[in-house]
Amino acid sequence: MLIIVFRVLIIYLVVLFYLRVMGKRQLGELQPFELVVTLLIADIISLPMTQISMPLLFSLVPLTTLVLAHYLVSLITRKSIKLRSFVNGKPVIVVSPQGVQFNALKSLNMNMDDLIEGLRSCGYFKIEDVQYAIVENNGTLTVIPKSGSAPVVNQDVGIELPESSLPLNIITAGKLNKANLQISGIDETFIQKVLKQADIKNFKKVLLFTLDMNGKVYIQDYTHEGKVLNTDYQGQGRW
Repeated sequence: MLIIVFRVLIIYLVVLFYLRVMGKRQLGELQPFELVVTLLIADIISLPMTQISMPLLFSLVPLTTLVLAHYLVSLITRKSIKLRSFVNGKPVIVVSPQGVQFNALKSLNMNMDDLIEGLRSCGYFKIEDVQYAIVENNGTLTVIPKSGSAPVVNQDVGIELPESSLPLNIITAGKLNKANLQISGIDETFIQKVLKQADIKNFKKVLLFTLDMNGKVYIQDYTHEGKVLNTDYQGQGRW
């Protein structure tokens, strides 16, 4: 009995250490490949905790291999946008200004009841209050409300604002997103102009650069606070 106790304590400490190394993401926020690793870890450690005849090394070796593989995949996906999209998938817009995107729901194996439930959990009970609804890579639903249905309802005080816009990630961690560049229609001249306005010398020093349809830019480098800039962007209504 004492041997089982010691084996369980050893495995517990090893798994706890590996989970700390893997990061602090909550279970409900796991990316697909992270969820796979979590399930495999649970399967690997279950047998040696109860079967004394199985050498503890038979569990620790595959566990260590799995964690190293996870670390390698995480490292590569941080460097490559294409591989990150392949491994993690992409966020999917299920509600847009045109309404519910049925084909997007179908591709996610979701139905209207799932969507309505997700919207209610975000505090929105009517589709017409939603400008965009996005199913993120981890399965959570993100909602951008219409201007008149934001938490402070501007219609009630007679304030007219431009409709909410879905920002595009132009630069993340020093990497240009070429697909979003094409969607937005901007070029490197526009980017360099914004970088100069933000007093950033090189786009590789940019942690995050987003652009919405109203020409508003959020930009932040690795060492300073983020800035919100108004630009002369002329691509309103492109997405």
